[in-house]
Amino acid sequence: MRTTIFVATLAMAMLASASPELQAANTTAAQIKRAANGFLNAFSAEQEKRGFAVAYKTGRLDSRLALATCNRPLAVSFSSDVWKTTQPTLQVACSGDRPWRMFLNTTVTIDGDGLVAARPLARGEKVTSGLIKAERVTVNATRRGVITDPDQLVGMEMRRGVNTGTLMTPDLLSAPAAVARGDHVMITARSGNFSVNSRGKALADASVGDQVLVENLSSSRTVKARVTAPGQVEIPM
Repeated sequence: MRTTIFVATLAMAMLASASPELQAANTTAAQIKRAANGFLNAFSAEQEKRGFAVAYKTGRLDSRLALATCNRPLAVSFSSDVWKTTQPTLQVACSGDRPWRMFLNTTVTIDGDGLVAARPLARGEKVTSGLIKAERVTVNATRRGVITDPDQLVGMEMRRGVNTGTLMTPDLLSAPAAVARGDHVMITARSGNFSVNSRGKALADASVGDQVLVENLSSSRTVKARVTAPGQVEIPM
């Protein structure tokens, strides 16, 4: 029989080690809490190696809770993205002869070096290493995701203006245009290993990977192409 118990909560994945208590007549609230805390402690230790500091607290469980005996180690995992919320849910599950699962509320904060604007940045401004700086932040405090690697920022353009100290998140950035309206581009028509090149003119701005209309300067036809690199577009044959 599969019993599913939902207790409003938060969390992530891994097996907890077996202990004599897990083989008791029932799986108790105390045993579930120990499994959850063991999982979170292991997560904290792993992130510490990467330069992050993790603090956590598990939610309350009714001490009278008693679930079917689990003849396998309890499996604990985050059921939501711990890097985008400070209140992830933990799933605690038994996959033994009498399987069950439940969810446990948690509070988890992950502190680390996030990147912020070193000065006010204008819309359309290209980000350089001198325009950003590292600052200690709670990296999972925003669902937008915090950028911690400078290589993900340098060369990108600002979608909108921001003030000094604004935390840099992916939604603030866009890839710079690889072709601009009016640019002359090389059009490659490709089929397998066979390709034909011709000259064209871009009719709009576009970044690598975007679709853009280009005018073939030989035929005067307008075609839709995919930008593959600065000044280069490709169409299927």
